[in-house]
Amino acid sequence: GPGLQALCASHTGSLLLAVHFYSSPGLTPLIPSTALGVLLLILSALLAYAGIRRNLRNSSLLVSLCLTLSAFWSAYGVILILAGQGLLPEPQDARDALVPGLATFTLALLLVALVGFLCREPVLALVAAAVSLASAHEVALHYSSSLGPSAVACSHLLVCLVGGYFALGRILCVLSKGKVALPGTDLAEKKSQEQGWGSAGSTNPFAAPGLLLNMLAGSVLGCRLLGVTHRLFLGQVPWLWAAGTFQIGICVLSYRAMDVLMATAFGFTSILKFAAGYSLLYPTWQPEEPHFPTPFLVVFSILFAVLALFLSLQSPVDGLYLLVFVAYCISLACSPRGFFAGGPQGVAVAIFVASALVALVHLYNGRARAKILPGKGAVKALLAHSNLLKLREGPELHAPYLGYSRYADAEVLAYACSVLASFALTATGDPQAPLSTIVIPWVVVAGGILKLLGGSVAFARGKTLESSAFILYSILWIIWGLTRFGGLYGPARSFHAAVGIVAFILFNSFIVFCSLFLNMAWFFYSLTFMLVAVSFLLDAIHALPAGYDIAATLTFGLVSFYCFLAALCSSTFEGCCLPLGRPVVQLGGVGAGTTKCLHLPARKASSVKRIADILRNGGTCGIPTDTVYVLVAACSRPDAVEKAHRSKRQAQDRPMSLWISSLKQLEPAKHLFTPLLWDFMEAAWPSPISLVIPRGEWVDFLGMKDSAKYVGTPRSVAIRIPDCSVTTHLIDLVGPIVVTSANPTGEADTTHHNQVYAKLGDKVDAVLCGGPSPENIASTVVDCTKIDSGNIGFFRVGIIPKSQV
Repeated sequence: GPGLQALCASHTGSLLLAVHFYSSPGLTPLIPSTALGVLLLILSALLAYAGIRRNLRNSSLLVSLCLTLSAFWSAYGVILILAGQGLLPEPQDARDALVPGLATFTLALLLVALVGFLCREPVLALVAAAVSLASAHEVALHYSSSLGPSAVACSHLLVCLVGGYFALGRILCVLSKGKVALPGTDLAEKKSQEQGWGSAGSTNPFAAPGLLLNMLAGSVLGCRLLGVTHRLFLGQVPWLWAAGTFQIGICVLSYRAMDVLMATAFGFTSILKFAAGYSLLYPTWQPEEPHFPTPFLVVFSILFAVLALFLSLQSPVDGLYLLVFVAYCISLACSPRGFFAGGPQGVAVAIFVASALVALVHLYNGRARAKILPGKGAVKALLAHSNLLKLREGPELHAPYLGYSRYADAEVLAYACSVLASFALTATGDPQAPLSTIVIPWVVVAGGILKLLGGSVAFARGKTLESSAFILYSILWIIWGLTRFGGLYGPARSFHAAVGIVAFILFNSFIVFCSLFLNMAWFFYSLTFMLVAVSFLLDAIHALPAGYDIAATLTFGLVSFYCFLAALCSSTFEGCCLPLGRPVVQLGGVGAGTTKCLHLPARKASSVKRIADILRNGGTCGIPTDTVYVLVAACSRPDAVEKAHRSKRQAQDRPMSLWISSLKQLEPAKHLFTPLLWDFMEAAWPSPISLVIPRGEWVDFLGMKDSAKYVGTPRSVAIRIPDCSVTTHLIDLVGPIVVTSANPTGEADTTHHNQVYAKLGDKVDAVLCGGPSPENIASTVVDCTKIDSGNIGFFRVGIIPKSQV
């Protein structure tokens, strides 16, 4: 499995590094550093894949080890490539570039190893300890020539031996079908141990590697302050950008782990890492250092503080930890030199220490029975006394309004990024050197990449309009943000740029129109974004009035900030504290199902029982079947059957059919069927085949009463037993049901519960939600009225072909 793959990747990487260090005392290295860098990048991709693919519930340590090693080797690989291409010419350049990262990973992997030994994971702990030892030796190697590189190589060889031992154990275990297992390699034994440990899987396993990556950025700046490195320069950018890139990945994974607040925090910290990398990169092509515009950082510190407040309700340790980043943003805002000044570097040291401690807490709590510093109970007890605020909890916490989603809601992050990106407008850079003001990271990472991420997650949650808006806005920020703040179109403005922006404005006016039907907040959000687009347009045609940018920024920024607060409140507290408003325009039929119609997940027996109660009380429901979704009513309730008949505006050529759950229900009337027809029914069902049979006295045996006149035609009735356990269970509870397709007559078949809402939301009492239909085609309808003369016909050939019938 992925665990084996992870150890194989780490052991290959270590083998390459061992060879590299053994051969380096000679004149030419055995593996040139460019080649080694490329190989390490490939291996880090494999390791990251293994970390994500690992059966996450039971090994948070392996996830942390894989992702941390992967981030380390990817950055290390890039630095080796830079060195191989001659971009680090001075002798001390390689040292200045490598030491901050190596020192961090020595400590980070030591923490993983420590928790591994405490939680009885010897193989993992040995691998982590050996890589940590190798990094420590390599740091020492940079400072003292007396220590030969062979010490580093030895540590890497230790990783190879442990990895080889584990691989051998797994291979033996697989070949002998579990009879032979070397100690420490038997996963089945581990699984049973872990299941005994209870709910270790309830926390977010990706939080620890994300926190270890925060140490990395802190170390790059902190080493400069402590005099470990001589300068901040291009060679350290890979550490910062690898940490930023991995944190965006961890942000997505945290949404998968249903942890909205930590995901948002990692999104925020990744922006800071990209900004720091950018400011270190800038002096390579310009002699001076770039400068920071203050408004961003003040706003960013406010966003961090609000997030810290909400996060401390979930876990006080993490909330307090985010306050360090508030200090970091404020210290950056106070110093015009930004990351090159002593203040922010001092806070970076604090971030390094705090991240190490909180990561240790997360690593340990992810594995151990006894938790350290949880503190969540205290917050719950405090809020239990308050009548105003109730924390949201329970399994339905992250369920989207319709159906299921694998992701938590990412709107909080998207709104926060709108706030940040909108403040890019206030940065009036020098037109001669537009890049010297650090705006690009905010525009591209915050306004573009993270908003695109928010849009994609919204799309995965079935929010079509919101995702279209976020994706459109992110593209606008990336293209026009780069054009305007990156100086791509220089001092000359062109007609073409204006035409492009006008197209964007047209798109956005369509979104504004659609948001009329969503809610007030979205209407204002999309409307005020128009101001930003108009600002780009006026800039393109050289007609930007003074002060317009500030006005656009403030209005869009404030609306986004309100949406950010509202999204945070609604994801944390029960009952909406900050209202998003009703739709501006209320349409009949659009969103009509939102108020009246129950939606119940089909996976739960309790849902089927509730639907049965509704049907017995004369309701109509939409349910999933073995083919497409259908609208059903109980035969024993003629009023409900009449209602279903009406709600469909049923055409006379599409009569309603009858479903039963087993032939036992027809057993009392068996003498009324010919033997051939009875045998055919026994052979054909349960399946997606409806049989149209002559109408007769047998109908009365099913207790149809007055419903009979709505079912079938005066001469015949279509009847079937569906091949779907949910549907047959429902019929067992209710008795025979009358069925018609869940779509207005003449429209396409309904293949998802969302479509049932959209088409019949205000006409049905409940929908049993089973996600997408197993088939997109309806059942086959066979004419059995003349079966005794040896003829069958087909009214409709559906999922079952004629030959099979």
